[in-house]
Order: sequence, then C-alpha cells, then structure tokens
Amino acid sequence: MVINMRYAVDEIIDNKVNLENLDNGEIVCVDKSSLPKNIKEGNIVLKTDKYIIDHEFERKRREELQRKFERIK
Repeated sequence: MVINMRYAVDEIIDNKVNLENLDNGEIVCVDKSSLPKNIKEGNIVLKTDKYIIDHEFERKRREELQRKFERIK
C-alpha cells in the first residue's frame, strides 16, 4: 500500500528545502533537486513515488486560511 503524504514548502535555503508534513507538523529536509523545478515557499507538494505540486489542494488551503484570517479581523 502506497501512502501519499502532503507537505507545505516551509523554507528554501540554497539547495535544501524544509517541508512541513501537513498531517503531523514534522519538518523534513530534502534536496531541492528532488522537487519540481518551479517550487517556491508556500507550495503544497504531494509525495507519491516523486514530489508533485498539488495546485488544487494548495488553492483550497489558501482559501481556508483567508477565511480564518477574515474571521479574526
């Protein structure tokens, strides 16, 4: 059974990228070369047999965070 994990790109420093596991908050550091070339901080990536940017999940997460922000204003 393959378990797909989602990560938020937390920080990019030179050729290292810190990814935050969205399920448990764990931070993992990976080589930038293992990620898509157009990766940037804030992207959501899905790890299957490789990392791919999950644009749809990222869009939904940004909308949810925006709604939460609006409620606390």
